[in-house]
Amino acid sequence: MEGLPRMDPSNGDSRPLDIVPSTEERMKERGQWSNKMEFVLSVAGEIIGLGNVWRFPYLCYKNGGGAFFIPYLIFLFTCGIPVFFLETALGQYTSEGGITCWRKISPLFEGVGYATQVIVALLNFYYIIVLAWAIFYLSHSFTWDLPWASCNNSWNTDSCVEFQRRNGTIHQSPSENGTSPVIEFWERRVLRISSGIDEIGTLNWDLVVCLAIAWTICYFCIWKGVKSTGKVVYFTATFPYFMLIILLIRGITLPGAYRGIQFYLYPDLGRLSDPQVWMDAGTQIFFSYAICLGCLTALGSYNKYNNNCYRDCLSLCFLNSGTSFVAGFAIFSILGFMSYEQNVPISEVAESGPGLAFIAYPRAVSMMPFSPLWACFFFIMIVFLGLDSQFVCVESLVTAMVDMYPATFRRKNRRELFILLVAIISFLMGLIMLTEGGMYVFQLFDYYAASGMCLLFVAVFETVCVAWVYGADRFYDNIEDMIGYRPNALMKYCWLFFTPATCFGTFAFSLIKYTPLKYNNEYIYPWWGYGLGWVLALSSMLCIPCFVAYKLYITPGTMKERVTLLTTASTDLPKTKKEQEKLMSIFAADGDRLRQRAAPTKDGYFPVNEKESHC
Repeated sequence: MEGLPRMDPSNGDSRPLDIVPSTEERMKERGQWSNKMEFVLSVAGEIIGLGNVWRFPYLCYKNGGGAFFIPYLIFLFTCGIPVFFLETALGQYTSEGGITCWRKISPLFEGVGYATQVIVALLNFYYIIVLAWAIFYLSHSFTWDLPWASCNNSWNTDSCVEFQRRNGTIHQSPSENGTSPVIEFWERRVLRISSGIDEIGTLNWDLVVCLAIAWTICYFCIWKGVKSTGKVVYFTATFPYFMLIILLIRGITLPGAYRGIQFYLYPDLGRLSDPQVWMDAGTQIFFSYAICLGCLTALGSYNKYNNNCYRDCLSLCFLNSGTSFVAGFAIFSILGFMSYEQNVPISEVAESGPGLAFIAYPRAVSMMPFSPLWACFFFIMIVFLGLDSQFVCVESLVTAMVDMYPATFRRKNRRELFILLVAIISFLMGLIMLTEGGMYVFQLFDYYAASGMCLLFVAVFETVCVAWVYGADRFYDNIEDMIGYRPNALMKYCWLFFTPATCFGTFAFSLIKYTPLKYNNEYIYPWWGYGLGWVLALSSMLCIPCFVAYKLYITPGTMKERVTLLTTASTDLPKTKKEQEKLMSIFAADGDRLRQRAAPTKDGYFPVNEKESHC
């Protein structure tokens, strides 16, 4: 009799009881941060990354030193902080990832979520390549003689010329046709770069191993969701600060440091008349604050409903900009030392991006006493700065997909397997950037896929959706219900007017002033290379108008009915206390009317008087 289903003796029929699934088969809970510190450190790890160290200081120097802070702060308060807070609060309010949160507040703008996740997916392909390079350099730093400090290696050419130093310990002086050993190490040993993107060449297997190590670390940082991410960030988000402080102290004690700091901060107010300065300030804000990527929404969605996200966001924004400012002292003090040692102007040694991390700084480190120690410190900092930014981006993509299909992914081991699939696909896509022509592909991704143009375009629609479609006052009511008070009114007016106008103006300017990518300001890509770049850029931006058209097409009714339906927020969003009190008063009024009526008949019907009858 064991094979027969059990019958319910109390339900009066012979249907078998529903089998209650075991704990392992039930859909898992979405999860939340264990405490506020996990959220704060996760966001700090995401937004404080490589851009703070290798992009912001150079932009200050390039765009008027201290004068650059004027456009930077204007963009910070009109775009950076408002959008940063908007995305975080939206995630906390809806408890949804980067796609379903937009579906809930306005189905018509669900394409905004898809656009952010396309950018994040492309970012996952190429951003981690920087970690592979840093791991490669770190592995070559555990030696007394740094391999990029001399011309006595198998990859060096006859034109390699060692550094000229002020103290005369190295006697060769650079010639016009000579190349430095650090550049030859970067181009001939690390990249093994070819002559162009049309010569992809073979894989650099050393870098493949480094990329595999980077993805393995990234996977185990997030494979258990917020349970593992919340613990890992205690180390990954704080350790780079320890390294930065050590490098800062070392940098300002070097001879020539004052020269570098002076070039970093010396104000040139005349540069403010150049529109490119304002464009650089705007794009730097979007890059360094990780907005329009869905990451902040995903991290905020794991907060408790009553978390004070307003205070958290303001603190994190000031921490981010403060870190960028301090990093400038650490970087330019060392560049000043290098300028002093080589007796050349600071403009000849100042670099940004990979050029700073893998050319200028290694060159400076090789001139210091105990150079392997400082090389290890620097590249460990680069690895950790990039690591938490990378795994939070992966977490954002995974959260968005899991929230779209919770019945599929919130089962035992399925989320872990999905993260593994994302890691393997991203690893395979990244392999093309580890070939001899891979650097050209990397530059295309960096210039087009996650460019300021794409982020600005998405920001316009984000603010329009929340402020004008969903309603800025309504969203303020939701925030007040969460944190207990209404934020400064300036935030609301930024969402309504300043942020979309500023973002649209900067976006239009970036189109007007568009210049095609050149590698090292020399190599011109073939036409199909630029075509590939624009495909990467449009792949995210087109998600928004295409999804609007698609939703309008498949929704039944007149155009007015469709728009009304698609701009109506979901009914299962959390209700504010005012909305709950309003509903309770309606139910209470209905109950009073029922109590005033005569008793029901034996058949259960209420008698109706002549005034209530329409017969």
